[in-house]
Amino acid sequence: MILLANDGLAQKGKEKLEAAGFTVNVVHVAPEQIVNYINEHKVEGILVRSNTELSKEVLQKCPNLKLIGRLGVGLDKVDVAFAESKGIKVINTPKASANAVAELVFAHLLSGARFLYDANRNMPLEGDSRFLALKKDYAKGSELKGKTLGIIGLGHTGTAVAKKALGLGMRVAFYDRKIKEKSIELSFYDGQRLTFDLDGITLEELLQTSDYISIHVPKSQEYIIGKRELGLVKKGVGIINVSRGGTLDEVALVDALENGTVAFAGLDVFESEPTPEIRILMHSSISLSPHLGASTLEAQERIALELADKIIDSFKA
Repeated sequence: MILLANDGLAQKGKEKLEAAGFTVNVVHVAPEQIVNYINEHKVEGILVRSNTELSKEVLQKCPNLKLIGRLGVGLDKVDVAFAESKGIKVINTPKASANAVAELVFAHLLSGARFLYDANRNMPLEGDSRFLALKKDYAKGSELKGKTLGIIGLGHTGTAVAKKALGLGMRVAFYDRKIKEKSIELSFYDGQRLTFDLDGITLEELLQTSDYISIHVPKSQEYIIGKRELGLVKKGVGIINVSRGGTLDEVALVDALENGTVAFAGLDVFESEPTPEIRILMHSSISLSPHLGASTLEAQERIALELADKIIDSFKA
């Protein structure tokens, strides 16, 4: 079976697939050439990240395609329903990237709580001339310990975020449409383990009681946090979105930042990605990263190995 890894593939994943008898072509094919490449090279499986779109129009023109492997979680750039209707197996890797994304949540959260996002902009410009003034400007940071983190969506990534929050001494509240209660086990370097039992609450309760909010839901047709929801939040809340652009209303967010309802935001994903709005990029109260959630060396290796295992199980049975 010939596979095209169009957005790259960690070496260990490639080696594992090749050892199982697969041919893996790690090349990047431009969108306008993807159909020709798949058909001319008799590709039966394509492995993608968030850069490659596999629409109905593309899939219709690739009759030999049997597999779509997503190196990550989100499938919003893949027409899953149409693919499955044509017998194309769609596989993703929801577990492997959870820790990397959770760590990025706290990179943004700590950056926001201590104004690092703004200090890192201003220190190079004014650190030598306004050092004491900047020190005063950033002297009212907050500690995370003892604060409430509201997690919207308690899947693999939301659970990983909850573990890190509990480890920092935070109270965790969660809202999930399907999960009403969950036991979360924290494991430590020396083998010790602690279990926390969490009960879900309504979205309204979460918005009203959380000091910080982190979003972990798939892309949907409607905002999970829009103008109405921002009208319910605790004043001075911090909001982190590393899930998908379109889950948070960016226009309403900027308004809430401007009127002081929201103290800061941390964004790794954007509504108009890959060309985020200038108003978002230039805002002094937003910590920014360019969709890096799963972009660690460790996560990419885990993702590649998880996907390789699933492909081998599915096509070598």
